[in-house]
Amino acid sequence: MDTANEGEQRRRSWWKPAVLVALLAGVIVIARLLGAGDSIAGIRSWIESFGAWGPVVFTGIYIVGVVAALPGSALTLAAGALFGSVIGIVVVSIGATCGAGLAFLISRYLARDAVVAWLGRNEKFQKLDRMTEQHGAVIVALTRLVPLFPFNLLNYGFGLTRVSFRTYIFWSWLCMLPGAVLYVVGADALAKGIAEKTTPWTLIAAAVIAALVLALLVRAARRRLNERDAA
Repeated sequence: MDTANEGEQRRRSWWKPAVLVALLAGVIVIARLLGAGDSIAGIRSWIESFGAWGPVVFTGIYIVGVVAALPGSALTLAAGALFGSVIGIVVVSIGATCGAGLAFLISRYLARDAVVAWLGRNEKFQKLDRMTEQHGAVIVALTRLVPLFPFNLLNYGFGLTRVSFRTYIFWSWLCMLPGAVLYVVGADALAKGIAEKTTPWTLIAAAVIAALVLALLVRAARRRLNERDAA
């Protein structure tokens, strides 16, 4: 039975990159037909109006979004479309990490009672609290890779646990990075395909590689988590 389950999980992991390529190609075609390139150009012009401060402004917006517990996927995609792969990854990495750290500190030191009232009776948070007390940094890493809990709750939830800020911020940054690379590079490929009316195969290939790496990390994380649960 375990072998069958592992085979099923392996099949589920490897079809995701193929779906990603198909989705990127389909969205590029549809966006061209709808003239979405003009909208992207308009947003890009607004960001560029800040000059060298454009990435800094966007990073600030990203931090505020994370602290407000808003889904970060939209901002991550926007970073790839606006700044390209390299700067986009840097912006998202800094914004997501700083936002996560600020939410953690707010939860631990400034609004602990409010967060306890918000999450204290949440069954998922109670499970997170027990797991973190037992396994510490490993759980911070695993929950950033495996979506066991809503990401917008994790930042505040970890502030109520016993994990140290240094451990939390390092493992959060490291384990959020693969997903950020996937989203940013994918969005960069999409934006270039729309604006330049070409198919950026290099970026698409990079996105597929990032998806494969992320799938392997998630698979390893799930296995490690199952082993610890069994222990």
